[in-house]
Amino acid sequence: MLVLTLVLDVIALLITIMVFKVVLIAFSILLFGFCLFFFRDPIRKPPDNIKETSVLSPADGKVIMIEEIENENIFLRTKAKLIAIFLSPLNVHVNRIPVSGIVDYFNYVKGDYIVAFNHKSSEKNERTLIGIKNERFKVLFKQIAGFVARRIICTVMPGNEVRAGSKFGMIKFGSRVDVIIPFNSQIMVSVSQRVKGGETIIAEVLT
Repeated sequence: MLVLTLVLDVIALLITIMVFKVVLIAFSILLFGFCLFFFRDPIRKPPDNIKETSVLSPADGKVIMIEEIENENIFLRTKAKLIAIFLSPLNVHVNRIPVSGIVDYFNYVKGDYIVAFNHKSSEKNERTLIGIKNERFKVLFKQIAGFVARRIICTVMPGNEVRAGSKFGMIKFGSRVDVIIPFNSQIMVSVSQRVKGGETIIAEVLT
């Protein structure tokens, strides 16, 4: 992005027409400014009322789907509930751990780049799947690339001990995160609600 903006600035300096010069310089500033804005990493603190059974949102964005899964056959291997969160390019894209525990499952899957709010993207798009277990329950969550997002970063590996709210990666330029939780969970959010990664409690697991 820096190289691109510098190229635009050099072209602007070589152009003699003032209108084009100003437009190119302004565009390069906006482009680089958006890039800095996208990669912002605000300090987040889990809420004071968090419990061991609380599930935090792993990402900023809007809840686009809440549904029951008859048989989650990858990690929980039982009936479960799913909460899908869509991240627009304007959201913070740093991802955070939803529950404390041990990373017991990890898988990277190559795939397509369907727009992330399309529900088929959960099974079709490039994604990482991370499963965490603790003494009480298991949670599976997915980082899903979107039409614009073409790179997923994930820093956890199987065997890592993780804490709810801690950073573990990001998805660049628009994406989606799915959280799959035990069926005996109370959903604390609703469709179209805005959530914040590491701060919003999206569910309570009833153990």
